[in-house]
Amino acid sequence: MIRTLVMLGFWAALLPFAALIGFPWTLVTGDVSFLYRMTMWGAWTGVKLAGIQVKTVGLDKLDASRTYIFMANHVSNVDPPILMPLIPRRMSIMVKKELFRVPVLARLMRFGSLVPVDRGNRESGIAAVRAAAEVIRQGINMAIYVEGHRSFDGKLLAFKKGPFYLAEGCGVPIVPVTIVGSHYVMPKKRFAIKPGTVTVIFHDPIEPKDFGSRDCLMAKVRKAIDSGLPAELQDSKSITTENTKIHQGKASA
Repeated sequence: MIRTLVMLGFWAALLPFAALIGFPWTLVTGDVSFLYRMTMWGAWTGVKLAGIQVKTVGLDKLDASRTYIFMANHVSNVDPPILMPLIPRRMSIMVKKELFRVPVLARLMRFGSLVPVDRGNRESGIAAVRAAAEVIRQGINMAIYVEGHRSFDGKLLAFKKGPFYLAEGCGVPIVPVTIVGSHYVMPKKRFAIKPGTVTVIFHDPIEPKDFGSRDCLMAKVRKAIDSGLPAELQDSKSITTENTKIHQGKASA
């Protein structure tokens, strides 16, 4: 629990600095880049202070000059501060609308073009997809936890359809992302963080010309994300991939 408190305490201490320095700078200059870099540095530093080491696979495959939609699995509250700083250039993310009720945090998220969504309200979901499309058209990457909820056991849940409507409407490549290990360091419903390593696997981008039907696209993204999970968490244990071999190598080391 001490590691969690250290991480949260660091973020709490950083918020007043962002409010006193980052917000005025952004308002005066109209440039959010300084505030964005401060936020990403704070997220990454907080994760490190909590004793979490991060390993990346496939990040070098991405063209930093292009705009992508990153679709990832979701198992832990530490997933966002791990994934967000890794994404090249500026990015946005869909977040629970409840977080926008925190005044300073809400202002920070609006500056960063984060998109509020009410997961239990269909109309709100449609509005969130439209808002996300506007963000993407500005050349800002979008990261989406495609299951909509955190998984209890680390296995993939059913995917939400909204992100795939978004991808089809915007016509930008999708990068499937597998986050492995965050379920161990901080599973759902647990406050305490255990030290450990989280691996973030960036799979090959799926280009718009290869999307196919919506169901076909969902299947492609699911297969890619699933392939990066440890064998015992995959939908089909008969599938052997390079990413599966990575986990097998760790187990035998």
